[in-house]
Amino acid sequence: MTQELATNLVDRLNESPVHRKFADHDFFARVTKDDVTKEQVGTFLGQWWYPLHYFPTFLAQCVASLPDIESKSAITRILNQEAGGGDPKAAHEVIYADSMEKAGFDRDLVTNSAPFEETAALVAGYEKAAKERYSALGFIFATEVTDLLMVSSIGSSVQRVTGRDDNEWVSIHVEQEPDHVEEANHAMLEGFAPEEQEAVLSSAEEMWTLWTRFFDRLSKETGVGTPYPDAVSVVR
Repeated sequence: MTQELATNLVDRLNESPVHRKFADHDFFARVTKDDVTKEQVGTFLGQWWYPLHYFPTFLAQCVASLPDIESKSAITRILNQEAGGGDPKAAHEVIYADSMEKAGFDRDLVTNSAPFEETAALVAGYEKAAKERYSALGFIFATEVTDLLMVSSIGSSVQRVTGRDDNEWVSIHVEQEPDHVEEANHAMLEGFAPEEQEAVLSSAEEMWTLWTRFFDRLSKETGVGTPYPDAVSVVR
């Protein structure tokens, strides 16, 4: 499979209508424009904790599932940054909890809120996807190319209700996310047959669908943004 065809797979993923539908979710526009309360933002933070906390485990399982050293190396770099590069205090989940506590949010609210059904389904989707090569790659790519949109939106809401513009969790994503996207693209450069491309694309679209439902539920619970009436219909 040529580099040109591999790039075509990345293009297909980027141009997916399911990807576009997720990126156009009304939550992202409204959370940066509408008035939000600290209680609403606390709901965002308590749900976000679950995929954030599980993500390093997902990446580690993906490394075990991927057969080629190129993909293993690319994903290991992402995992290393997520887990703090040997320093647990620099792990993303620790920075997240510390940053939100410094911003005035109760740590127990951030790390021990009950997960919504959609949040639990999202984490279960990651757990299942990590067990097989093409689903793992699809979920990794789908997450990394949209992560900064999600982080910046939630980070903006934190800043607006607290007045703090020095959130380390947001800053580290701005610093590291380009590396994560680059490595996700590197993992896509292995040659795939047409049916394998479809498997990667289908898994990526499943991931975007799960995230769409996650933000649909946040919209329903907080009134920030309008959930899609047909979220289920975007499944391939």
